[in-house]
Amino acid sequence: MQRPEAWPRPHPGEGAAGTHIGVPAPPSRVEELSGLRLQEPSLYTIKAVFILDNDGRRLLAKYYDDTFSSPKEQMIFEKNVFNKTSQTESEIAFLGGMTIVYKSSVDLFLYVVGSSQENELMLASVLSCLFESLSHILRRNVEKRWLLENLDGAFLVLDEIVDGGVILESDPQQVVQKVNFRTEDSGLAEQSVAQVLQSAKEQIKWSLLK
Repeated sequence: MQRPEAWPRPHPGEGAAGTHIGVPAPPSRVEELSGLRLQEPSLYTIKAVFILDNDGRRLLAKYYDDTFSSPKEQMIFEKNVFNKTSQTESEIAFLGGMTIVYKSSVDLFLYVVGSSQENELMLASVLSCLFESLSHILRRNVEKRWLLENLDGAFLVLDEIVDGGVILESDPQQVVQKVNFRTEDSGLAEQSVAQVLQSAKEQIKWSLLK
């Protein structure tokens, strides 16, 4: 009986795989996961927040990464941002790979800076929270004079909204409550220290009279 003729074995590159010569292979599972990791949103949303007067001079500023690592680089960036935004009616700008949302009030310009890929609505929520919180502690007088007189409170407000580039709070009522609590707590602490010093002075006085 004649043996059936065996099917020829495909050489490498032939057969099913060979029918798709020139077609790139689908990405591996590792490559897919790597791509997903690159697209994951980061908690470090904010690169900088600063407030300038109507001449472009800095009144308050905080930078949260090393994009602008030196004070000189920061000042140059702030000047460029001011020149680009001070004469426009828009509330958003793009400069140097950054997304910038801003708001003017009397003689102040408030800015929140994120990366070019950052969600503009997220940045705008931080800006709105900053403005409303400052408006409360400055009693609706969001202008240079009152800001300079309450600069410590303004820094407390900012610290409650953003920490290290991470958004902590976007509700101005919550921010104001936390700032008031910290201020009252600080006042109690200062009072306690004063009471301790006064008590020590009285004890020394009585010990000398004995």
